[in-house]
Order: sequence, then structure tokens, then C-alpha cells
Amino acid sequence: MSKTLVIVESPAKARTLGKFLGKKYEIRASMGHVRDLPRSQFGVDVDDGFQPKYITIRGKGEAIKELRAARKKADRVLLASDPDREGEAIAWHLQQLLNVDPDEPCRVEFNEITKQAVLEAIKNPRKIDLCRVNAQQARRILDRLVGYNLSPLLWRKVRKGLSAGRVQSAAVHLLCEREREIKAFVPEEYWTLTVILATARQDKFKARLYKHAGEKITVPNEERMKQILADLEGAAYRVADIVRKEKLRNPAPPFTTSTLQQEAYRRLNFTTRKTMQIAQQLYEGLDLGKEGPVGLITYIRTDSTRVSAGAQDEAREYIEEAFGAEFVPPQKRVYATKGKAQDAHEAIRPTSVFRTPEMVKKYLSPDQLRVYELIWSRFVASQMAAAVIDTTRVDIAAGEYTFRATGSIVKFPGFMQVYAELRDDTKNDEDEGEVLPPLEKGEQLKLVRKKPSQHFTQPPPRYTEATLVRTLEELGIGRPSTYAPVVETIQRRGYVVRRGKTLYPTELGLVVDDLLRDNFPDIISAEFTAQMEAKLDQIEEGAVEWERVLSEFYHPFRQEVSRAEEMIHRLRLDEEEVTDEECPQCGRNMVVKTGRYGRFLACPGFPACRQTKPLLETTGHVCPKCGGQVVVRRTKKGKVFFGCAEYPACDFVTWDQPTEEKCPQCSAFLVKKAARKNATYMCANPECGFKERKAGGGDA
Repeated sequence: MSKTLVIVESPAKARTLGKFLGKKYEIRASMGHVRDLPRSQFGVDVDDGFQPKYITIRGKGEAIKELRAARKKADRVLLASDPDREGEAIAWHLQQLLNVDPDEPCRVEFNEITKQAVLEAIKNPRKIDLCRVNAQQARRILDRLVGYNLSPLLWRKVRKGLSAGRVQSAAVHLLCEREREIKAFVPEEYWTLTVILATARQDKFKARLYKHAGEKITVPNEERMKQILADLEGAAYRVADIVRKEKLRNPAPPFTTSTLQQEAYRRLNFTTRKTMQIAQQLYEGLDLGKEGPVGLITYIRTDSTRVSAGAQDEAREYIEEAFGAEFVPPQKRVYATKGKAQDAHEAIRPTSVFRTPEMVKKYLSPDQLRVYELIWSRFVASQMAAAVIDTTRVDIAAGEYTFRATGSIVKFPGFMQVYAELRDDTKNDEDEGEVLPPLEKGEQLKLVRKKPSQHFTQPPPRYTEATLVRTLEELGIGRPSTYAPVVETIQRRGYVVRRGKTLYPTELGLVVDDLLRDNFPDIISAEFTAQMEAKLDQIEEGAVEWERVLSEFYHPFRQEVSRAEEMIHRLRLDEEEVTDEECPQCGRNMVVKTGRYGRFLACPGFPACRQTKPLLETTGHVCPKCGGQVVVRRTKKGKVFFGCAEYPACDFVTWDQPTEEKCPQCSAFLVKKAARKNATYMCANPECGFKERKAGGGDA
């Protein structure tokens, strides 16, 4: 009996395919990549057309041996790695290692691991796409050219052990530039005035000062606010105008890799790495009891919002059954894919909408269920009817001043019955606010109280993982498969730390970025990095030779490296800062070191003495319990919190960010607990209990 060997990357994928294919097929896993450039040497011959020198990855020898043995017993080989450039490159390496005829149609790919998709792919193998392989080779070699030239330069000029990457350096630069903007920011004062008004029926609502003498008003200082309050003394409040309108709100498109990572970070607090690990498990297949292993979602590395007609038809059928015909839009929803997208795969969606989260709940881990529910809900909502919102805008006249109140009521929930998208920005639609009481034009209102508030303009917010991924995508830096590795790598290398949800560049990151900015502006330039991504796309399309792209980049870059070697003086980051703190073990004065989670104290006698201590970063605030200094502390996993420097004598701690504002009741400092649209300011003194909510304040 003839035998076909099918090779995939992972055992999980192999188990799922094993369910669909019969005894004529043997499914083996390569365990990912099998060959790569060597770690210990350059591995690229720049004088011979940038030919790479590939070697077997350490630890993969036994796997290759088993694959070769299985190859000898098989009549045919099918290579079923993931349907992207990286998967194509894995198939190409396996083809060479197993001596598969280059002209043989041995490559199969499927966007979803379902029986129908797999069997269809098995029936229609193709030759390996060398243009796609060359695009992946070019990316790998390009990164090697940058890393192996810049990293030694950083070792000599900054510190041993540093490394620089092409896309990672551009990402770090975004964070460093934002940090410089924040430090250079000068806040400007402004005031707002909110009035609480009541109708004759004693229904209360809020309105905010909007115009003076028919012109939009800005209140720059307290003096101007006092003048306005004086002008309003004794004023009558009257409904001057009411505008009611019906608005349609359309659903968001189904997930791409980027938007899935962003939404999982916002809703589930999952890192990009965790999201992709779980999504990979859902894609490769999970055991659903009697149904056996099945892939629950389509391929997860995509920048397209396109959905197959069959999936749309199935979604419309489910929506009508579950919610009613009025929730099905008249036409199928088609979403425009952004211009820089490759559009090689469908959007991320469930392989069947009839496989609801409730049905698969008992077979999935809690985290798997949360990600699946997110993907399922977003896709179903994307195919549903628009929500209908009744909005009301009311202008209230008080002398020469106009106040505005806005409100909304959901008339028809539409897609919101299933899913409503969270956004990074905190700006509300000006026509949507709280629910307003019934009001009539000309109606007289009673003033309950005035609430003047002082504010200061805020600097641009620091990035979170979600907003960094969004920015990388918008600027064309990287591709779906690279977002998560980039975010992880810049943290692992110590250039960036995460505090709470916010990413901060470290001192090391800022120093390295300064060096690259002054000497290699192209490497950190978003525009240049995006252009290189576009050239890789052109290689995949067969429009340009990969050797030419590498040559055009490398020779000018190498000249820049040579010039930098001569021009850059040794930076002083390695120079140790000696402190007055004595090592409790050997008595030497401890020095400041920088690690993955920032600066710390270490004994200069290392390795004989390995004593370390946290470097207490003061906040400038006084402990509300004992009067000591409040300092920044970190958990073992690097999570930031704030506590008293006198610990353990004083046990004051808080997870929330201290602010410069003082408690109006006890004068202790306030801490800020940020939320999506509002922030809660609370007194740090646990015995006080003061709390106030303010608009805005969430992370961007």
C-alpha cells in the first residue's frame, strides 16, 4: 500500500490532521524550523551574492534523522507548514534535507484546519514558491547584516553583550521619541465649568459651558473663571435649542493579527506573546470530545479583513436563527483592507460560527475560552446589522453664555447585542453622553450647583503593548508575524520595561537610541523600515531580485558602520556610579547597575560577592502612615508598586500611581486609578476615604 508522508510544524497540528487523513498518510512534526544561519559566525557571503550558510539548528538532529527515515518508507512527501513566508521557508529547507525533487508539487497549505480545507489542500499540492522563500531569506539575511554589524559596535562603544535589530531598533526609537516629548512637554492650565440643572419634575442632569456670545469658549485661568461665575450670578437657565437625530453605528471588522493583539491586551490584559500562543493552539486544533481534534479558528497571521463568502453565509444563517431576521443586514458586509496589507489570508474568524463558545467551553482552558470568545464574538458582530442610536443635544442659555448637554439611547442594539469594540482614545462622540430627562425648547431650568474645575493639558501618553502594535502597523513597520516577537525582544534586551500596562524606555534604551539616531538614522527611521518591508513584498511578488535589495542596502550601510567606528567616542554607560550604601556582606560601597527591570545596587566585588539590593527610586511623596519617603518598588516579576522606604517597620503600599494633587480632606497625596474613560483619584491615606472621579485619564 502506497504511503504519503505529511510534515507539519507541531505535534498538535499533526494530531488534528491525523483525524482527517486515513491510514495511507503518516503525519510527522518538524518542531518548527530545522535550519538557520549559525549563531557563532556571520553566515552570509556578501561577496558571493549574499549567499547564506545554513546549518542544522542545535537539537534538531534527531528530528531530522526521524524524518529522513520516514521519507524512505514513503512514496510521496507533502509539506504542510503554515501558509506564510516563514512556513514556505520551512518547507523549502525540508525539501532540501529530504531530497524531494524541486519540480515535484509537494507543498500544501490551508487557511483553516478543518476536514474540508485539509482534504481540498491535499488534493491540490503545488510547487514550493521560491519568490516567497526568497522574501523570507532576504528578511533573515537583512536582519543578520544589521545585527552582526551594529552589535559589535555597541559592545565597543556602550556595553558588552548588547544587540541591535532592524525592526526592533525602529520600535525602541518610537518609545524613546515619545519619552523625549513627554519630558519636554510644558503643561498649560485651563478650566471647565459644569452645572447641575433640574427640571420642574426635579429630574437632574449635567451641562458644560460651551459658548460665550455665540463663540466657543476656552477658559485659560482662575481669574477668567471667577469673572464667568460672577457673570452667571443670578442668571436664568433656559433650554435654547434641542437637536435630536438618529445615528447608525456599524460594527468593527473581524480581527487581523494586529487588532486581535490590541483587543486582547485591552480586554483580557494578555501580552502580545500570550495572545499569539493561545491563538496558535486554537488554530492548530483542540480535542472536542466525540468530535475529536479540530481547528477552531482560521490562520492567525494576517493583515486582511477579507472573509470568504461561505463564512459570511454561515454567519448570516446563525445570526437569523439566534437573534432574528432584523439583526441580519440587507447586504453582506465587506470591509476594506488597508493599503499596505498583503491580503494573503482571510481575517481571523471561527472555522464555524455554529461552534459557539458555550458549546466548546468544557474542552478549553479558561484562557483559551476567553480568546476564542473574543474572536467568535467579533466575527459574528462584524456580519450583523448596524446599531441605531437616538442622540439628543441640548443647548441651555444663561445670559450671554451657552451650556451644552448631550445624551443617547440605544434604539436598536444590532451588533452591540454581541460585541462592542473598546478604543484606546478617551474622546467620546460629542452627541453621545448620559441619558437626558424629557426636555422642551424654551423650558426654564433650576440651577442646583456650579462645578468649576482646574485642569492642565497632558503630554502625549506613553505606549502600551496595544498602542505600540497599532503604531507599528500604521507605519508599516514589520508584518503580522513580527509584532509579538518585536514587543517581546525589546523588553528582553533591557531597552524597554513594562510598568503596569505602560512601556518605558530604560536608560540603556535611550543611550543606544541616541547612538543610532546620530549615526544610523535610516535604521531607526519608520519610513525607511516601512520601505524595506515594501521591498520584501516586491521580492515575494517576483518584481525584484532579493540579492539586489540586499546589495542596495548593505554597501552604503557598511560605509556608515566604518565611519561610526572612527567617529563615536566610548560612551560612559559602563562607568559605575558608586553610592554611600555599604554592602551588608563585605562592606564595600555598592554601585548602581542596570538590569532588565531597571537600575539596582550591586556589590563591586562580584563574582566573589553577589550581594544585590533594590535601588529605591523616590517619588517625592511623604508616607501617610509614618512620614517616611514613598518609593518605587517592584515585584519579582517586575510589576511596579509604591511603598514606604521604612518597610518592614511601615507596611504602606499602593498599586496606584501617586499624583501631585493633594487630598482636600487630609492633605495627603492622591493616587490615580486609570480606567477607559474616567480616572478615580483616591486619598493615599487609608483612614481618609476621599474619592473623586474625573473624565479622561486612561492609558492610550
